[in-house]
Amino acid sequence: MEKKNVIKDKSFAFALRIVKAYKYLAKEKNEFVLSKQLLRCGTAIGALVREAEYAQSLPDFINKMSIALKEANETEYWLMLLKDTEYIDNEVYSSVIDDCQELLRLLISAINTSKKKLNKKNIVHC
Repeated sequence: MEKKNVIKDKSFAFALRIVKAYKYLAKEKNEFVLSKQLLRCGTAIGALVREAEYAQSLPDFINKMSIALKEANETEYWLMLLKDTEYIDNEVYSSVIDDCQELLRLLISAINTSKKKLNKKNIVHC
């Protein structure tokens, strides 16, 4: 039985929401520039998490997860901008931003845990 990967599952579900948001913004609001940025970084999070699954080493894993963290942070920025320019309403924003911030917390936790493991490994080998 496959082990449950919360970050993998949540980042994929988040990407689905971002794709739907992009489609809505493009079709209903005729907004293409900000929404394309949101689409790019919002879906990159899950792709990087998937890449990290098969990282070549712990430092490689940390690097890929750190890039995913940067993409999640950028996604938060574009969501805030879309809200403040009134392309999305407060209700939609609140729902999506909560998911984004949860991903940020999960990624930070995974990175910090991995860095601790790496430091322990380096201390043992010295």
